[in-house]
Amino acid sequence: MSTSGGKSREIYFQMKAKTVATIVLSLPVFGFITCVWMSIKYNFEASTATHCGVPNFLPSTSSAIGGFTPQRYIWRICIGLHCAPRFMVAVIYYNFHMAQSGNKGGTYGIAVLVNCALNVLENICLICLSMVSSTENYSFHEKSFIGFLICSMVYMLLTLYIYKWGRQGRSMTSQEKRSFRTKLGLFLFSLLSLLFACYFFWRHNKFCESGVYTLFAMCEYTIILANIAFHGTGIMDFKGTLLYDNTLNSQDSVKLD
Repeated sequence: MSTSGGKSREIYFQMKAKTVATIVLSLPVFGFITCVWMSIKYNFEASTATHCGVPNFLPSTSSAIGGFTPQRYIWRICIGLHCAPRFMVAVIYYNFHMAQSGNKGGTYGIAVLVNCALNVLENICLICLSMVSSTENYSFHEKSFIGFLICSMVYMLLTLYIYKWGRQGRSMTSQEKRSFRTKLGLFLFSLLSLLFACYFFWRHNKFCESGVYTLFAMCEYTIILANIAFHGTGIMDFKGTLLYDNTLNSQDSVKLD
């Protein structure tokens, strides 16, 4: 039993929200780095091969996570373990943003709901592109990857807007400012990396120059790691907060010392 905000509350499940966010982050980071490293070390020639035979020095993300074994199984296990808490974190963030709503009206609530839906859709697309590799069904994998990118970028942008909107009428705390600036920097970095990735992909297919596909792969890596880091800003947002009963209510949550 816990007392919070003058009310008694039965606690069936309790965990630091920061701990949940850290676990969610560590799984894809470990899986991604392991898959890229193993592909370079054990499958270099096959993983870096291009359709026109020019030299390439890094595997694409699709090749690294789905083209070879045991890499594809390592990635799928990591993503499988990662997904359940990711859905939970989407709900945590919904309640986190709604706790800032005040008297902002229904439009703010709709924006927060859309943001939550984008977070969930991004996770579903990640599951799809992870469980079906490009060698098994290229069209499905490609569409899932495009869906992941679109949901990810729109989610980041809308999160920034909601973060500012929810704090109108008061000054941000130093922790909130740090979280917002980190989110903004990661969004801009992701957007720039995506634009460069599109350019290098087009240039590789148009001119088939040596090393261009490597630059495309590097841009893919930065997009993925920036995406993970963006979600990782939840560590700052949820610092000192307890998660209980599978929901978070930051208005009457238990604060940790």
